[in-house]
Amino acid sequence: MGIKRTLPDAARQAQLRSELRRDIEIRQKSYRERALKLFPHVCARCGREFDGKRLRELTVHHRDHNHDNNPNDGSNWELLCLYCHDHEHEKYKIAGYSDGAADDESAKSSSGFNAFDNLDELLKSK
Repeated sequence: MGIKRTLPDAARQAQLRSELRRDIEIRQKSYRERALKLFPHVCARCGREFDGKRLRELTVHHRDHNHDNNPNDGSNWELLCLYCHDHEHEKYKIAGYSDGAADDESAKSSSGFNAFDNLDELLKSK
């Protein structure tokens, strides 16, 4: 009832090994692998430590939100866990940066939310 599997011939095995080595080299040159070598495996926001299988939960955040800006010294990167990374991008969206329409006042605020924005209009209508 099981599927009968045959091993590839020697030439195909050699080709697969070389492709695997190439993929590993490409991955090691990626900015994520470089960041993991540069920084301790700790979330820069909440301080949780990551190792083993859980290391995949640690992401590289670009501080200037430009994924093309990958300096070799890692000055534009910080390691964040999935939750802190999502929170960081939500703050960025709330502040109005996602469409480039942020004003100076919301850029100064940490969350971009101001409970008193429309207070004058609300008071005038009563």
